[in-house]
Amino acid sequence: MRDLNIQLEAILKKNLEIEKKLSNPDSLDTKKLVELNKEYSDFMPIVELINKFNKFKSDLLDLNDLIKDEDISIKEMAEKEIKDKNIEIKEIEKDLLKSLIPKDINDEKNSILEIRAGTGGDEAALFSMVLMRMYQKYAELNKWKSEIMSFSETNIGGCKEAIISFTGTDVFSQLKYESGVHRVQRVPQTETQGRIHTSAATVAVLPMIEDVDIQIEPKDLRIDTFRSQGAG
Repeated sequence: MRDLNIQLEAILKKNLEIEKKLSNPDSLDTKKLVELNKEYSDFMPIVELINKFNKFKSDLLDLNDLIKDEDISIKEMAEKEIKDKNIEIKEIEKDLLKSLIPKDINDEKNSILEIRAGTGGDEAALFSMVLMRMYQKYAELNKWKSEIMSFSETNIGGCKEAIISFTGTDVFSQLKYESGVHRVQRVPQTETQGRIHTSAATVAVLPMIEDVDIQIEPKDLRIDTFRSQGAG
């Protein structure tokens, strides 16, 4: 508990430092201002949890004083509230511990998602198409932008292979667990005798690499000139 309090105090201190810097934006260049705004935005959810946590602990101290009251009804009310507050404090503690888990450095990146039909022939391609539409719909719900980079369709409207880019907020963090083999058991549209078939599709999710500005100094270049010898 002591270690947790130390971490929470450090976060509040860091957040306060960022607030002070942002209060004087004229002293910052554009790049630094964007970085600080992003960092401040990332801190806000956990800062709100910390403030709520501290308020509940303060309320608990006040309630402990009420237990000493001579009025039985006030004492009983305080005991009930203390019980409820302790439950709420434990829940907030769990949320705080989750928030302190280090993030994957790729979580905030955009993603490229690849779908390939696997075992199951035409039915697998139809299943792949269902997956593709599902991811596109999920992107719409999250207000992401999606772009089909490559698409191969079967003659019955299935998807042999599709590569889609998704751009938006925390895309990779929400899609990364989709990687792997997806299976479905159902009576396919291509089945005439009502038999259940198992079809599969593979999904791969990769973080989108950001553009890197590379500066090459002239002094780092080596230029060799060669002349041909002999005829021709």
